[in-house]
Amino acid sequence: MSTFLEQWHQAAMTTLGLFWMAFWAFALGYLISSAIQVFVTRERMRRSMGTAGAKSVGLATLFGFVSSSCSFAALATTRALFAKGAGLVPSLSFLLASTNLVVELGIVIGVFLGWQFVVGEYFGGLILILLMWLLVRLTRSEKMVKSAREKARQVEGRDEGGDVPDWRELIRSAEGWQRVANHFVMEWKMVWKDVTIGFTVAGIIASFVPKSFFQTLFIGSGESDPAFWQVLVQCLVGPVAAFFTFIGSMGNIPLAAVLFDNGVAFAGIMAFIFSDLVVLPVLRIQAQYYGWKMALYILGIFLCILVITALLLHYGFLALDLLPQPGTGKSVTERTYFKIDYTFFLNLGFLLLSVFFFVWRIKAKGLPSLATDKLSDRVLLGLALMAIVWLAVGALLPY
Repeated sequence: MSTFLEQWHQAAMTTLGLFWMAFWAFALGYLISSAIQVFVTRERMRRSMGTAGAKSVGLATLFGFVSSSCSFAALATTRALFAKGAGLVPSLSFLLASTNLVVELGIVIGVFLGWQFVVGEYFGGLILILLMWLLVRLTRSEKMVKSAREKARQVEGRDEGGDVPDWRELIRSAEGWQRVANHFVMEWKMVWKDVTIGFTVAGIIASFVPKSFFQTLFIGSGESDPAFWQVLVQCLVGPVAAFFTFIGSMGNIPLAAVLFDNGVAFAGIMAFIFSDLVVLPVLRIQAQYYGWKMALYILGIFLCILVITALLLHYGFLALDLLPQPGTGKSVTERTYFKIDYTFFLNLGFLLLSVFFFVWRIKAKGLPSLATDKLSDRVLLGLALMAIVWLAVGALLPY
């Protein structure tokens, strides 16, 4: 019993330490993302994007880069672009860029995993888009695309077009920055449950799951030079592991750090990180937007390109002698998180900014709702509250 309590305390403190380590990165990323969403509107994106060609794909990638990294928000924006007439390839380019090329995700990856993974995330995001473009051009059915667009237009409803505000006026006005504060709060509202669950699960896995489990699940993990077939299997297992967590890209990063600590290869980690768009909730939403045929088609395309991209990154880094070695540093359970260093001062600064934005938003519009209309939202809220209780009790346990 005492061993279990010690592990519980260790798991809770690991989770809190991981979040302490990443809070400033989240806040900085959401500040940048919120500002961009206010000053670069979706209507401006819709008017700028075309239906096909390199220019359309390039603009879609750029707009995705400056958009939100929340998978569900990106799905809604992608549907809007597609329903307004953007081509399938530019629309999917936007979706991939908005979940792989955004600033806040890169910052959090850098904090937890290191620069190689940041380079892999951004460079890999571009490879994902190019491979998707190629595969869609080779395999798409115009009849299926037409049917999916009609379905998306039915879901989208009325045209929300209108005058595009001048960003120069907005950036100099209190109203513009109040919108930024509102977006900042809504960003946290979208992800707090995913982040809470993801960080809690990461702490539990790091403390309770033995290394032998990861070596069994990810064949070849812990080996300094795994064979190609072992790396390939890890690339296939990565999406399966992500499927069963389905907590979003930001919540999955601490889990990726735990996998890396336990010897999973670079390719397996990248496949896991890239898999936030091939999980069950995303598949269900895609089916609601475009129909099951298109949803399964997109799922198949994304699975193929993420495995290929992870392999290309792995062996590309290997050829350049830049491949990070898994399991060579301190385990996440052995690190010292709470100390007076740059993290402390960054967290303090962004905590004050976050409190200011939250108070400003509450005074202007009141508290945001918990959005528990759907069963999945209620389940996620329940799990997040259970995670908070687990952390509170575990942190207070004697060690």
